[in-house]
Amino acid sequence: MEVKQTGIEGLVEIFPSVLEDSRGWFYEFYREDLFAKHGIQDKFVQENKSFSKKGVVRGLHMQVAPHAQTKLVSVFQGTILDVTIDLRAGSPTFGKVYYCLLEARRNNMLLVPEGFAHGFSALEDAVFFYKCTHHYHRESEIGVRWNDPQLNINWQINDPILSEKDQHLPTLEELLRKSVISRY
Repeated sequence: MEVKQTGIEGLVEIFPSVLEDSRGWFYEFYREDLFAKHGIQDKFVQENKSFSKKGVVRGLHMQVAPHAQTKLVSVFQGTILDVTIDLRAGSPTFGKVYYCLLEARRNNMLLVPEGFAHGFSALEDAVFFYKCTHHYHRESEIGVRWNDPQLNINWQINDPILSEKDQHLPTLEELLRKSVISRY
């Protein structure tokens, strides 16, 4: 397993060791002892799987304390552009956007720590899979508008397909002004 640092503390890209032969391939998606060797000691309590058609944008979502989630995200089919924003109070990279191309053919994953807003765009029809450290808790969920002009995210999609909820999320500035999140 290879773990690539992203330049944002705690946010890492993971490439599992894939064993291939004439029958196909095999890899361990998650193995607690190998992750712990790389300093990843999160306990995952929920797994989710979704399908998104090409052109869908989902996010940017997160849960706040005490139900904040670390997520281990990947795709089992297709390709997505995964997007995270560091919203941790006091973080030197607060507000920084990070892009990661997750591709089923590469089996790569992204570990998204608590305090990050997360979303993705489906560049192909995609099956998205993720593990979470806390259960979904509707009252703790917040989000940032996908097209926030301050963040200027390039989703690599021209006319995104969005949920009603995602179309009406607040901007980062609105969240800060209402003290939902804090820079410090």
